[in-house]
Amino acid sequence: MLNIHDEKILILDFGSQYSQLIARRVREAHVYCELHPFDMHIDAIRAFRPQGIILSGGPKSVYEEGAPQVAEELFDLGVPVFAICYGMQLLSRHFGGEVVTAGKREFGHADVHSQGAPGPLFDGFFIEGHSPVWMSHGDHVAVVPPAFEVVAISDNAPVCAIQNVQRHLYGVQFHPEVNHTPRGEQLLNNFVRSVCKCSGKWTPGRIIDDAIQRIREQVGAEQVILGLSGGVDSSVAAALIHRAIGDQLICVFVDNGLLRLGEGDQVMATFAESLGVKVLRVDAEERFLKGLQGEADPEKKRKIIGNLFVDIFEEESGKLANAQWLAQGTIYPDVIESAGAKTGKAHNIKSHHNVGGLPDYMKLQLLEPLRELFKDEVRAIGEELGLPHRMVWRHPFPGPGLGVRILGEVRKEFCDILRQADAIYIEELYNSGHYDKISQAFAVFLPVKSVGVMGDGRTYEYVIALRAVETRDFMTAGWYPMPYADLARISNRIINEVRGVNRVTYDISSKPPATIEWE
Repeated sequence: MLNIHDEKILILDFGSQYSQLIARRVREAHVYCELHPFDMHIDAIRAFRPQGIILSGGPKSVYEEGAPQVAEELFDLGVPVFAICYGMQLLSRHFGGEVVTAGKREFGHADVHSQGAPGPLFDGFFIEGHSPVWMSHGDHVAVVPPAFEVVAISDNAPVCAIQNVQRHLYGVQFHPEVNHTPRGEQLLNNFVRSVCKCSGKWTPGRIIDDAIQRIREQVGAEQVILGLSGGVDSSVAAALIHRAIGDQLICVFVDNGLLRLGEGDQVMATFAESLGVKVLRVDAEERFLKGLQGEADPEKKRKIIGNLFVDIFEEESGKLANAQWLAQGTIYPDVIESAGAKTGKAHNIKSHHNVGGLPDYMKLQLLEPLRELFKDEVRAIGEELGLPHRMVWRHPFPGPGLGVRILGEVRKEFCDILRQADAIYIEELYNSGHYDKISQAFAVFLPVKSVGVMGDGRTYEYVIALRAVETRDFMTAGWYPMPYADLARISNRIINEVRGVNRVTYDISSKPPATIEWE
């Protein structure tokens, strides 16, 4: 069988906020990659057997005491290297170049101009001798190392790209992985396909075949229990595992009172009735609300919800003689945002109940067939497996559900209000044609009251905030420019139809500095 992990790119992380984006771009070229810390031992790098190595950017200066370094032997492996930002400065210093503090720092858009004859990495990157890019640096290469040539310059930096074509060593001062570098994706594609000679084995069909084989090898004849939420990740995981082992999979759908309007019935209809998957429905609303009573801290709420899920899974698995496995829809961004990625360098933004919330006493073994995948890879696999298009392309929904979309304490009254408001919002987005243009949209319940007027009477009721963002990778995101007329219609419907709400706001924050979810 074709091994989809035979071709792989190693990304060494120096602490850049964009390291995950590099990995995403490599995957888009249908090549597998892994993110590891910059100080990965040379023996481990040799054992990994990469077709190419990418050095990420980072916040440090290469001349600082204790600045991150790579193994000295890395550049002697004969493996192509693509060094980005800090990585290029490190590459330059290693080969005898000079890096200095820039007289004028560059943060944001810049235009780079080609110099000389760009090698294969830059094929299609420059149009009429220049290309727009995204810069983020305070240092730059002042003296190019021997045997390297300058490929690009900008108004503020004498060296923006270098190459040693004979040794397959390349460096750029800008960030090709971000959307703000319009043709940056071309560079990364050129590196993995043209320079590293990867053929592109990482495709949805092959990923499915590989996952099925691994699931069967792991599980054998034992039973698997999976927490089915109705979201994209758990749905695709259920369909994939069911494809692999059939009736050995039993899904537990925990109706925890924190789900969207009508979601319970929809989940049962899709999986139990249409796909023939075994689904046990557990009514646990009262149990979850009691566990969350009085708790306002979002991280603690996530832990409470995660631990309750595990408790229920253990109780249900105890009724199944052969249940040895707990399957989860953990995906790569979950791991990264919980600071559980292999780099260990990520900043912990929030924990995920299916990554950071599992207690030590859990007796079931974990089965996570989507753990290597990004969200759009999961969607592509879902469609390949035959799941309904509307389910596969449904916007992300957090594992803790409405528990983290209600700010402060979670109460049934708040859940009911938010459910209705969110359903109206999403219905209007579908009706107006906005839903498929938006990456994620949802309503948030704010536990504050404001004065309003309805009819001739004064009201003192709650506030609903609406969130809609555009993003390619969920690492960065911009707010969606909703037309005023649509916002007015949505607001009017929510205020008129949902008792307890007299004010609706629209969130125009980007990520960063905000997160997509409010928590």
